[in-house]
Amino acid sequence: MDRTSKHVLTVCTSCRHQSTDCRPGLDLIRRLRAAFDRAGPAAGPDFEVSGTACLAGCGRPCTVAYRACGKTVWLFGDIDADEDVAALVEFGRMYADSDDGWFKAAERPGKLRHTALARVPAAVIRADAEAVQ
Repeated sequence: MDRTSKHVLTVCTSCRHQSTDCRPGLDLIRRLRAAFDRAGPAAGPDFEVSGTACLAGCGRPCTVAYRACGKTVWLFGDIDADEDVAALVEFGRMYADSDDGWFKAAERPGKLRHTALARVPAAVIRADAEAVQ
């Protein structure tokens, strides 16, 4: 998988299962990388799957974020490495194939319909006419 792709799926590596020291993020990263590799071209453009220390979704572990230049940023919580990898890969394919990354809840696969923590619109850069001259 090309780790320099413009589509990025970031997994929180600090999230803990409630009342335990279990941190499922590293396992989820391994499973996602393998699933995207297995899906190959059917998953759309390659995703960079990486980890970060915190996505501030501590109350709803494990947390993941999708981002790409010019697209909506998504933050999902309550991700289970045993149950949700296929839905995450499917959403990645949809996200990569979309122009703006914007989806209604009913369009998202699996429990991603109900576990969005944030949907941040793509940044719109506006230049004033005077500044462009």
